Amino acid sequence: MRRSILLLAILFTWAVSALSQENNSLPINHFVTRSTLVGVGYTQILDTYLSPAEYAGIEGRFLHERMRMTKLFGGRVSTQSMVQSNLAYTENRSGSGSEFAGMVNWTYGLHYHFPINGNLRILVGGLGDGNLGFIYNTRNSNNPAQAKAYINLTASAMAFYKFRIGQRPFSVRYQVNVPFIGAMFSPGYQQSYYEIFTLGNHDKVVRFTSLHNQPSMRQLLTLDIPVGGTTLRVGYLGDYQQSKVNNIRCHTYSHAFMVGFVKNFYLIKHKDPLRKQLPF
Repeated sequence: MRRSILLLAILFTWAVSALSQENNSLPINHFVTRSTLVGVGYTQILDTYLSPAEYAGIEGRFLHERMRMTKLFGGRVSTQSMVQSNLAYTENRSGSGSEFAGMVNWTYGLHYHFPINGNLRILVGGLGDGNLGFIYNTRNSNNPAQAKAYINLTASAMAFYKFRIGQRPFSVRYQVNVPFIGAMFSPGYQQSYYEIFTLGNHDKVVRFTSLHNQPSMRQLLTLDIPVGGTTLRVGYLGDYQQSKVNNIRCHTYSHAFMVGFVKNFYLIKHKDPLRKQLPF
C-alpha cells in the first residue's frame, strides 16, 4: 500500500511538471481567459474525529481561474488552472458548539474540445487536484483540530454555450469534476496528533482513496454578462467532499453564490474577425 501511494505521488508530481513544461513551451499567441470570483454561501460539516454531530453555517469563498488554448491536437486542447479557498464558521444544531474550517484547493489539467456547433462546445479531460485545510472545534480540549490533506487525479467535463440577446453576447458554462484515485492523510479514530508526530506512530495515516471511500464532486455553473467594456460573471459553486478513511466519516457540503469579472485576451493582438472564434 505504501508503495502504491508513493507511486501515485510521483506520478502526480510528474504529470503536473510535464503539463507546466508543455504550457511554457507553447507560442505566446494563444487565447487566454482569466476570471476572479468571490462568493458567500452555506456549508454543512461532519468530521467524526472531532464530533459525531454535524455543524452548519456560513462560508466565504474565493476562486481564481486561468484557461489557455494550446497547439496540442491541432489546437483543440486547453489548459486550466484553478485556485480556490474558503473559510467557514459553523455551529451544531443546539448552538452549544462551533467549528471553524478552511481549505485551499488547486487544480491543473487539460481538456479536449469537441465543437458541436457554432454556439455549443463540449470539453473532456483530467486534472491534478491538491487540497490542504483544517477544521477546529471550539468545544474540544483533547483533539480540538483536524488537518485536511489529500491529492487526487480527477475526471473533468465542461460545456460552453454562447448566445445573444439583441446585440449583446452571453455565455453559459457548466463544469463538473469527480476524483477517481488519490491519497489522503487521516489519523486513526481516537489517535492523537501527539502520537503521530511526537511518538512516531504514523503507520497507516496516509491511505489510498477512490470512489469507494471518497465519493466526491465539485460543480460550477456560470453566466457571463457583458457590462460596458467588461464582462461580469455570476454563478453557483457546489462542492461536495465525502470520505470514510481509518473509521472516520467526513463530509463537507458547500453551496456558494459567486460573482466576479472575466478578462478574455490574446497575448499577441489579432484582427477583430478572429474574435468570432473565441472558444470560451
